[in-house]
Parts: sequence; C-alpha cells; structure tokens
Amino acid sequence: MKTMKRHKYIHYIAFAALTLTTVSCKKFLEKTPDLRTQLNSKEKVAQLLTSAYPKAEYISFTEFSSDNAEDKGVRADYSYAYLGDNGPAWDKVYFWQDVENGVDIPGSTDNYWNETYLAIASANTVLKYINEHPNEVDLKPYKGEALLARAYAHFMLVTLYSKVYKPGTSNDSPGIPFVTDPEITVSPQYVRGTVAEVYDKIEKDLKEGFPLIDNSVYKNAPKYHFSTNSASAFAARFYLFKGDFNKVIEFGNRVLTDNVQTKNTLRPWNSTYQAMVYAAFNTAFTQSSQNSNLLMGEAASVWGRNDYTRYGLGRVISDNVMFGANVSGGDYAYRATPYVEPSWNTGKFKELFFESKIGSGTGDPYVMVPLLTADELIMNRAEAYAVNNQSDLALQDINTFLSTRIENYTPASHTVTLAKIAAFYGIQDPKAGLIKTILDLKRAEFISEGMRWFDIIRHDLTVKHSKLDANGNQTFIELAPGDPRRVFQLPKPTAKAGLTPNPR
Repeated sequence: MKTMKRHKYIHYIAFAALTLTTVSCKKFLEKTPDLRTQLNSKEKVAQLLTSAYPKAEYISFTEFSSDNAEDKGVRADYSYAYLGDNGPAWDKVYFWQDVENGVDIPGSTDNYWNETYLAIASANTVLKYINEHPNEVDLKPYKGEALLARAYAHFMLVTLYSKVYKPGTSNDSPGIPFVTDPEITVSPQYVRGTVAEVYDKIEKDLKEGFPLIDNSVYKNAPKYHFSTNSASAFAARFYLFKGDFNKVIEFGNRVLTDNVQTKNTLRPWNSTYQAMVYAAFNTAFTQSSQNSNLLMGEAASVWGRNDYTRYGLGRVISDNVMFGANVSGGDYAYRATPYVEPSWNTGKFKELFFESKIGSGTGDPYVMVPLLTADELIMNRAEAYAVNNQSDLALQDINTFLSTRIENYTPASHTVTLAKIAAFYGIQDPKAGLIKTILDLKRAEFISEGMRWFDIIRHDLTVKHSKLDANGNQTFIELAPGDPRRVFQLPKPTAKAGLTPNPR
C-alpha cells in the first residue's frame, strides 16, 4: 500500500513546511505554485475552496482513544501488513501514547494537524484575494464559505490539541495558532494564544461568514461546501462547547423545522438501512445523497480496514452499547457484524482506492467522512433544551431520534419519558437524566465515527480500556478527567515555530 503524499506548494505551506529540512526547503521553493492559487476569477476562487477543508480524518485517533474501543485479545491474523504504519499507530493511540513523526500516517494526530493547517492556508488565500477585490460582489458567498471553513478548521484544532473549553472559566490554557494570512515564508513563528482567544476568533469568523453563505453557488456538489444547513450544524456544535445553549437551539431550529421534516432528515436506520444488504449500506452511508449528511469531506485513510486491529470495536462493546438494553425498552436497528470474530465492523465506511497505475495494486486509499450531520444536530439541540430545563422539547427530540433507530418502533411501547429515564438509570434529577440519555444515544449512534471523544472531553467522562494478557486475563486502564493525555500532542516540528508542546 502506498501512502498518499500531496504536493505542498508555496501557497499551501502552512505548518507542513515545518517538517522540511534545509535542503528540501530549497527544492520546495523551486516548485511552480499550483495554478489554482494564481487567482484571477470567481471560478478559480471556487476551485481553491475545495482545498479549504482538511483532507484528513480524526476518527482514527479519537475513536481508539474513546470508550468505544476494547482489547479483542491476542490473535495471529491481525493484518498489520494490510494497515501499513496505521497498525502500530492505532495500538499506541489505544494506550493514549503519542504517535511521533506521523505526518505521513493517514489518520495520525500529526497528519490531521498538518492537513488542517493546509486547509486554513487555502481559505486564507481566498480571503486575501477577495479582500483585494472589494467591488466584486459576486465573491461574497465564497468569502462566507472561506470564513466558515477557517472557523471550522481552527475549532477542530483547538478542540483536539488544547484543553477543552469550559464555560464560565477563564479558559486561559494554551490554544492553537489562529492563522489569518497565507504563508509566504518557510519557517514563520507563531504563538498559541489562549483557548478563550481562539474561541473569540472562531466566533468572529462564524458571525461574519454565516450571513454570506449562498446555497445557489454550489448546485452540483452542495454537501462538499458549507451551506446554510451545514453552517448551522457547525454553529450549533461550536455553541454547545461554548455553553451558549440558546444559540444551539437557534441554529438547530434553522435546519430541523418540524417533527415530520426532522424525521425525514435523520438516518433511516429502522427502515431503508435495515432493508439493505451489507454492500448497499456500505456504499450508501457516506454518500452525499443521504439527507442526514450535511457536510462531507474526503480523507486519505485506511479507516475502512479498522476491523483488522487488535484494539477497537469488538463483541463486548457491540453487545453492550449497540445491541444492549437502552432507555426506550426496544432494540436498536444498528448494523455491526464480525468480520472475523472477535473483530467487528459497522460497515459505515467504504474504502475508495485509487491505483497509482492501472493494474498495479498500489495506490492511495480514501474514505468519505460525514463531518456534520443532522443526527448530531438533533442530539445537540436536545442537550441544549435539557440544560435550559425545557424537558418536553428535549424529550420530543429524543423520541423523534429514536423513532428512526428502534426496530419495529411504536410510540406506545418505546416513547421515552422522564419517569422511564429515572427508572432505567436510577437518576431522579430530570436534567441529569436527560443528559445521560442523550450521551448514551450518541455513543451508540456514532460508533466508528470518532464522535464519542468530543462528549468525553466536554463532560469529563472517565475512559476505561480493557487489556488482555496471553491467557485471556483481563485488567483495565483508565484515562481520568484532568489527565494531560486527553489533549493530543502537537507535532514535534512545531517547536521550531515557537510552539510549546502539551504537557505529558
């Protein structure tokens, strides 16, 4: 398997330049810039914006760090040759160890960092051009998209590589560099600022960019660019982290307008999906045609092969989280099958493989990643309702969500109430019970999608990982709140740009 390496031209330098040696810098600067960066038309602006979204995925390290991964035991046929460098890297992530020098390992923390700053560089190149042509009013939608893309990229970086934002506190711990200019030097110096400062800048971009979004400019591939729906879903996620729950509800309401429309926007787990054979479902889940997928991204990744690992989704989590008892009293309609026991696969990600030469058998594996979905959005709105003591509305969202998840769903049997929550969890406080319900529903929903990690850090949840010895004896290791390993490490070369690494 060949690892994908994209050309990083001068206009795309960003932080990837920090990985270059002095000799390679000279060669790097001799490259002809990508023609898309020689901006002189609206069409080229739109083309460059396709690079303003990270061409990498975080799923590999957030999923294996979360409590949706387990030790499946010693086996002789874990196919790490099939995974390349990802096999050993994923093992390290499971034990919350840093993966060093991982820039060319798809799905590593280093790779995601670099690719995300490359995306920011593209957005900044677009913004620079647009700001230099203030009279070209037809560029306004592209300015909105560039601002939203820059905000999204910085939000993902500060969430993964800094301490999580805590509403009502100073949030003065180190953030990540908020970059607003296209890179013009090979080794610029940066400062991390604080988490609070990064959030302020993200919100500024979000507020400025949102009103400029125009769905009509991308009629052919709207799910691969920020639309009003995906921008609303991002805003709701951002304000959930920030603790502005009225904003979460406001932006949720822009997309999810009534019960019927909302239900039709959610993933059809207990209807269309349930009737599909594996191959059809495997293809459908990450298609832009799915109503639930609001923003899609492509990523160089072997994540579609994650069932070949010793650590990850196995029978224990499948039985207890995806197919165990839940508050509705019914059975989830989710899909998960053992590829070879005890390795399980949800079938959500279909690998796209592009051969470097036809018939060679070598090339670059990709997956399409749902970056923002209606399914996350409705759960985020439900949590905001719960925190605001709007229990009836929180329950309405929960029950709409479950109506598409429970096999043979009937309101009479499966409607969730506060009394049902209290009986199931033994939690009498309505708000606490609702939030526990929502977090459990999201955990099952987003298995294999890496989303559980964001709730773990936001709610200070302890993660337990099993560990099996050669005789099958099981012990557990824990990642408790406050552990510095809950913040992913910056790539080592960033020290040359003046950035202090995260503590360990």
